[in-house]
Amino acid sequence: MANTSAAGGDSPKAKDVPLQYHHVTREKRRKLWNNKSQGCTVWFTGKGRKFHAGILPPCLKSPSQTRSFLFIVAQLKMLFKPYLSFAGKIKSFTGVSQPYEAPKNPDLILETVNVPVEKCANSVLDMIAAKGLIPARQANVATPLTINNNIIDDGNTVQNDIIEEQYVSHNDAYVEALPRLDIGVIDLQWVQVIAEGWSSPLKGFMREDEFLKTIHFNTLDSHVNQSVAIVLAVTGEDKQRLEGNKEIALYHNSTPVAILYSPEFYVHRKEERIARQFGTTHPGHPYIKHINASGDWLVGGEVKALRKILWSDGLDDYRLSPNQLRAKFRELGADAVFAFQLRNPIHNGHALLMQDTRKKLEAKGYKNPVLLLHPLGGKEVFRLFGKLPSGFQVQWHAKARRNAGANFYIVGRDPAGVPHPDPTPSRDLYEPTHGARVLSVAPGLSSLTILPFKVAAYNTVNARMEFFDPARASEFAFISGTKMRNYARSGETPPPGFMAPDAWNILAEFYNPTK
Repeated sequence: MANTSAAGGDSPKAKDVPLQYHHVTREKRRKLWNNKSQGCTVWFTGKGRKFHAGILPPCLKSPSQTRSFLFIVAQLKMLFKPYLSFAGKIKSFTGVSQPYEAPKNPDLILETVNVPVEKCANSVLDMIAAKGLIPARQANVATPLTINNNIIDDGNTVQNDIIEEQYVSHNDAYVEALPRLDIGVIDLQWVQVIAEGWSSPLKGFMREDEFLKTIHFNTLDSHVNQSVAIVLAVTGEDKQRLEGNKEIALYHNSTPVAILYSPEFYVHRKEERIARQFGTTHPGHPYIKHINASGDWLVGGEVKALRKILWSDGLDDYRLSPNQLRAKFRELGADAVFAFQLRNPIHNGHALLMQDTRKKLEAKGYKNPVLLLHPLGGKEVFRLFGKLPSGFQVQWHAKARRNAGANFYIVGRDPAGVPHPDPTPSRDLYEPTHGARVLSVAPGLSSLTILPFKVAAYNTVNARMEFFDPARASEFAFISGTKMRNYARSGETPPPGFMAPDAWNILAEFYNPTK
């Protein structure tokens, strides 16, 4: 594509601008963008072509021509050296002294003074989306976008760098007049996930098409990863009573918590959902039990919470939303955010890994990498993130953290530790390394750089946690989360150097309050 006129102006078209054919084909661009976008090629040209036309050869076919070309370039550099420092010896040579010609009908004017780069970039992307050049839904994908060493997007755009939260102001009398549907505690947790934007761009419980895309492709579309089916199960009686209503009030413990709009009811195909999501239909799996006990119908539709979901367990102040976390990262001046999720209380092996990760990011040129840590030991700060033991959970963990601003993700034996429901032979239900391997190729998550989990173990010789060295395997002892909790319950103390003593005392008191 050639630019043959000034931006938005009526300048005469240049006569010396030839048609430029695509040497970089769509196929090549698609490969460069990981099959996610065809992109476009833009040619910028101007009257400077007249100056260098005939001096710079269009192609170089031999070493002698290459040397000749470099000699010409060197001559040109020396020729213009006195004038390249804005000396003003050739009037208007650099264009600095010429008056600015504002475009008459610009598509967009960017104010760049004291405005973050990412906000400027988002303004351009919003304009492109508004013109229909990229799908509108992708323009709302909740992924941070900045340039260079800041938070990276994966081809999806952000709307003003803010996750669209799902809340609605309400009149109590209006809500009370709506038909009522009572929901359980897990459903309420999903309402919180939706309302705060962890599942963005999903805005509610899944309609049938969204559900099918999720269980078959682990995506909402080709660019949006969604490995977890976020659905609301209801009974046949509830379906019959509520079908045909435009809005439904969702209640928990007799308190209205959200409104579901334009509900769509469809059959809850439990066996298919279970088989595709969990890779097993064993009734002993904890979440499979929950699904089998739920209603035979699903209802989907946009959901807006009436207020922030609170649990009054002393941890509500720590449950920051994606927008709050992004704001915090900006406040801290983070140029990289690396996420780490734990199921067990933090010990010195975890600390070693987190410190090592930060050092590696600094070695890559990042100035202020910030850790996003979601420990799930003891009470859960972020409910549901650790309640979905299966091969798909690692994608859900990663996508949710990406929505919060993370662009690096530490992953290792995820989803490890889920025993097979059949007690014999004793084995894990899932292959421990599959989580990391799947995540590295998961659709819609290419913006997230995977940081392999280095295994740390207790070195009995040095009395400290170190990265495991197979060549010195006899020196190491592995202390699992189960063994650690058993220590706490029985009143035993772990070996010195395994965990900070103050932290261990808190853990021991939690698991064995009588001690």
